[in-house]
Amino acid sequence: MGAYIVTGQRARQMRVVPAEVLKRLYARSDRHGLVQTAGHLALLILGGGLVLATVGTWWVVPALLLQGLFVNSLFGAMHESVHYGSFKTRWMADILAFFSGAAILNNAGFYRHYHMAHHRYTQDPARDPELVTSGSPRTWGNYLFRVSSLPFFALRVRDIFLFPFGYRGDVTYIHPSAWPEVRRWGRWLLAFYAVLLAGSLVLHTTFLLWVWLIPLAIGAPLLRLYLVCEHTLCPNSDDGFANTRTTISNPIVRFLMWNLPFHAEHHLFPNIAFYRLPEAHQYLRPHLKFVAKGYVQVNREIIKSFG
Repeated sequence: MGAYIVTGQRARQMRVVPAEVLKRLYARSDRHGLVQTAGHLALLILGGGLVLATVGTWWVVPALLLQGLFVNSLFGAMHESVHYGSFKTRWMADILAFFSGAAILNNAGFYRHYHMAHHRYTQDPARDPELVTSGSPRTWGNYLFRVSSLPFFALRVRDIFLFPFGYRGDVTYIHPSAWPEVRRWGRWLLAFYAVLLAGSLVLHTTFLLWVWLIPLAIGAPLLRLYLVCEHTLCPNSDDGFANTRTTISNPIVRFLMWNLPFHAEHHLFPNIAFYRLPEAHQYLRPHLKFVAKGYVQVNREIIKSFG
């Protein structure tokens, strides 16, 4: 995977955005978080309604795919919430983190510490958990296996059914003090799923299967295609201008993912509120090495790199 290069440029890079501007960009907002959350919830209700209205027809296929996009993009809500950037009020961020994580089979308590390690050791092959657990796709086989989402679902089985009972497996990249939170969130998650299952059995309904689980499975590869673009083909170094890619994409994707496509900006300044990232981009764009127009373009570049 290549050696990790320490450039020592981090402090200088942090001064690119003026301090007075950063103070404004760091400001959280309950109002912006509520508007964003309500908008995404409305899309989930709309998508679920389309699925239920088309069951038994061929139209259910595009409806399931659309709902799969809406469900899997809750990753953006979970991600922003574990950073406490979705709301100014922290308990509101925790609630959104829990339920958006639950929707995509994530223990958000574990993801918070996993993701903090990713920020701390971005592109370090020995310490970045994204590289430790998945690596960068180097061949067609690696790429297709990752996009298939099979590794993702296998790890989520571990998180959901084993973490609540103290099992840690081979996870060494989060601090030992984090495990009580991981277990606590895991037990809440398991209890939540148990309530949903019991309710479905008592009511003899397949509602959740159609509006949640099938779309989740169908749309999971779309999220993998998105996530693989964030750091693949970027150098293994601490250079924040180069080790992360920003992908401009379009307003729909940026909305669904809470502006996470401005990913280099987020990595350089993780405390910038999600609704301020487009403004941060204006300051940082001249310095960024990897800025792509769209995710199709980046995936093509990754495939071409296989040789």
